[in-house]
Amino acid sequence: MKNSKEIQPKDLWNKGNKEDLKNFILSHSKNQSRERMLRNDLLAIKYQIEDYIESDNNGVRMNILDFIKMYLRTFNVTQKRLANLFEMKDSNLHKYLIGERKLNPSLVLKLSSFSNTSPEHWLRIQVKNELMEITKESGNPEKYNKYDYRNLLVTSED
Repeated sequence: MKNSKEIQPKDLWNKGNKEDLKNFILSHSKNQSRERMLRNDLLAIKYQIEDYIESDNNGVRMNILDFIKMYLRTFNVTQKRLANLFEMKDSNLHKYLIGERKLNPSLVLKLSSFSNTSPEHWLRIQVKNELMEITKESGNPEKYNKYDYRNLLVTSED
C-alpha cells in the first residue's frame, strides 16, 4: 500500500499550481529594476546562442544577424546605429552578419564587447553554419565517414 502522505507529481504541477507560480513570477519581475530586467534579457540571449551552438539540430540555421537582432531589440537600437558604433558601413556589417563574409578578429571582438559574450561564441556560430552548409551541399554527411581513422588502421594492417 502506498504511503498516503507521499507527494505525487500531480499534486505539484496541477493547473492551479502552475497558474500560481506564473502569477508569482510575473509579480516578482514587475518589481525588478530596469537594469536587472536588461541583464535578464541579455542572459536569455546568451543562453539561446549557447543552445544553438550546442544543439545537434541541423534543421534550423540561424545567422549571426538573428542573434544581433535580439540584442538590437533589447537595446532598442538599429543595425545602422550599431554599424556606426563599430565604425563601419551598415551594408558592410550586414554582409558579415548574414554570413556573406567571414567574421574577422576585429569584428568578433566588437561583437563580443557589444554583447558581453565571449568571442568564441560568435566564431562557433560561424563554424557551425559553415559545417551545416557543407553538409547540406554534399547531400550526404556520411560520405565523410571514409576519413575515419579506423579505416586507416584497417588498411595499414593489410
